[in-house]
Amino acid sequence: MKQNVQKSSRLTQRLLLTPYSVWAVLFIVVPLIFVAYYAFTDTNFNFTFDNIARFFTATSTVDDGAATREVHTYLVIFGRSLKLAVISTAICLLLGYPMAYIIARANARAQKIIITLIMIPMWMNFLIRTYAWMTILQDTGIINGFLSTLGLGRIHIIGTEAAVVIGMVYDYFPYMVLPIYSIMAKMDNRLIEAAYDLGCSGSGVLRRVIWPLSLPGVISGVTMVLIPSMSTFYISKKLGNGKFFLIGDAIEGQYVANNLHFAAAIAFILMIILLAGMALMQRFADKRS
Repeated sequence: MKQNVQKSSRLTQRLLLTPYSVWAVLFIVVPLIFVAYYAFTDTNFNFTFDNIARFFTATSTVDDGAATREVHTYLVIFGRSLKLAVISTAICLLLGYPMAYIIARANARAQKIIITLIMIPMWMNFLIRTYAWMTILQDTGIINGFLSTLGLGRIHIIGTEAAVVIGMVYDYFPYMVLPIYSIMAKMDNRLIEAAYDLGCSGSGVLRRVIWPLSLPGVISGVTMVLIPSMSTFYISKKLGNGKFFLIGDAIEGQYVANNLHFAAAIAFILMIILLAGMALMQRFADKRS
């Protein structure tokens, strides 16, 4: 009787998972297969490594004022994308971790209010949010108008890397807060109380109890911010005035130029690098655990 109940339960679970499995295959697995297929074929759909090799070998001439030099075009673009993505992720973590802790320690009513305030910007269209920041950061925008009122003079923000980072932090900040909050909300307060009772200081409790327990949420938050920050293109185009060509811009540019195979190769390489980074972070988290 017990075995029949277990079999029935497993069958029910499989039936409930069927819609998700179909969705995952159609919209995740199949597109990735197409990306890999285009990345390793030429325009005649013959197998080739040329697209992958082009990413690592393509060069361009750069004039830095004193002399001209050859640089690896897409490796430089990737390095710039990684730098801005890491900076944005670090800022989101520094701001989001204490925010998540404050929310988790608040009462139920305050938690709902704060979470709603964090989620409200996500209800608006991504393009509208980006255009809003263009208005805020431009030379005649709100920030410079406020600084002028205080007699501090204007600062040029729009069209700089700082503007791109601000846009990334604003758009992806909720993706850092929510995973960390979800872990901290389930944290057993008795562990924290026990640490204090055993003479641990506030910083010691944070370092030895709260941080290790919240690490899975941190890993999830870092992943959810770093990946879209690496592949974004619209933020850099609008807030950076097109001056900072990121890897997402490179993929879009090749797609618009109908170089689908090379665009797929760039996307494939980026995917492999990000998956490797995620695996390393997960392995680090498992060791810490």
